[in-house]
Amino acid sequence: MYPAELVKPMRQDLASAGFEELYTADAVEAAINKEGTTLVVVNSVCGCAAANARPAAKMSLQNNKKPSNLVTVFAGVDTEAVNAARSLMAPFPPSSPSMALFKDGELVHMIERHHIEGRPAEMIADNLMEAYNEFC
Repeated sequence: MYPAELVKPMRQDLASAGFEELYTADAVEAAINKEGTTLVVVNSVCGCAAANARPAAKMSLQNNKKPSNLVTVFAGVDTEAVNAARSLMAPFPPSSPSMALFKDGELVHMIERHHIEGRPAEMIADNLMEAYNEFC
């Protein structure tokens, strides 16, 4: 587990943009099963989360259509919540950072780490916005 003081600014980066932090499996399941669309960001301490994933998630919210619910779990810290989120992202293998869009509890769009690493945040945000336009 990472020290709380290390991850605090990384947590706040998404929380300040309106993402609800989830810490338990029950909270994850309740959020994902809400009516409407839910974006789940699996946050991470890695450089691609800082340079690509978190900025992309925030940029994507400038779209006219956006998810009804925004939530985040933190890999390497919120083990129970991360495991619950990842179990609902099957058949995709665990990766962090990653982002998943659910509609009425069903996984409809997934962005894995290999789609994040080495790609500009704008490209990832565009990918998310296309998904919002289709599913939100």
